[in-house]
Amino acid sequence: MAVQTRTVTRAIVLSRWREAIGEVVEREAVFSWLMLAPAVLFLLAFVAYPFFYGIYLSLEQRVVGQPGIFVGLQNFVANTRDPVFWQTTRNTFVYTGGSTVLKLALGLGLALVMNQEFRLRNAIRAIVLLPWIVPTALSTVAWMWIFDPTLSVVNWLLVHSGLASVGPSWLGNGDLAMVSVIIANVWRGTPFYAITILAGLQTISQELHEAAAIDGAAAYQRFRNVTLPLIEPVLIITTMFSVIWTFSDFQLVYVLTGGGPANATQIFATYAFNVAVGAGQIGQGAAISLSMFPPLLLVIAALSLYLRRK
Repeated sequence: MAVQTRTVTRAIVLSRWREAIGEVVEREAVFSWLMLAPAVLFLLAFVAYPFFYGIYLSLEQRVVGQPGIFVGLQNFVANTRDPVFWQTTRNTFVYTGGSTVLKLALGLGLALVMNQEFRLRNAIRAIVLLPWIVPTALSTVAWMWIFDPTLSVVNWLLVHSGLASVGPSWLGNGDLAMVSVIIANVWRGTPFYAITILAGLQTISQELHEAAAIDGAAAYQRFRNVTLPLIEPVLIITTMFSVIWTFSDFQLVYVLTGGGPANATQIFATYAFNVAVGAGQIGQGAAISLSMFPPLLLVIAALSLYLRRK
């Protein structure tokens, strides 16, 4: 009898606990935090912790295999006296600016084309995504063959068309090397622009274009006064993400040129890696990598304020 009583009591207690937990979980605030918890933990573990640890390393004179010595802002001061750092800064802005402008223009044009009615439209949309889906390192190796002075198909076309007697060394010349990495980045990033802008174009009611056409607006006028204002938020957000990814790009530049020749394509990510891993100066490398944060923050803030005002 006592055993049966204890069993009934335990069942009642468990039932009340389940009801209490169910009431707590059903509260909107609690349920929201339970859903957000995995994402928050992921961000803390893989974004927040590396970021703050990078700040800690940048304040130390840390060499591989040796204990760190706190030096404050000396690593950042040393960067301002390093000519390669300033060359890297200029290269990063040229690489990001050139790539972003070209990706925006080509992506917008491609999205406008894919928004039309034609046969195999869905298949074309899927094919356009291939450069974005293929792993960066794998596609960059293909670009290495394209720009190779001996095997380059571009040089073969230039020579056999009579435009050049000898094919240029695309990755051996400083100016051409920067052009090469920008071309490779544009090829890879344009599909992201195209598909994202296409999604924005799909939300525009066709009745607006028809009304503008009835009022006598030409195709360019409809694009400028109807399409462009309506997809402007999409363009700004897409550009923001593209700037962040391009500014901190590593794989494409490192595989294609390694930052050469003579640091002509060195950007923040590759230079920080070469200093921290190649030279073993972890503290100095962390300071270089953190130098990309202030300009990125300014760009994001400017685009966000502009978007909010619009």
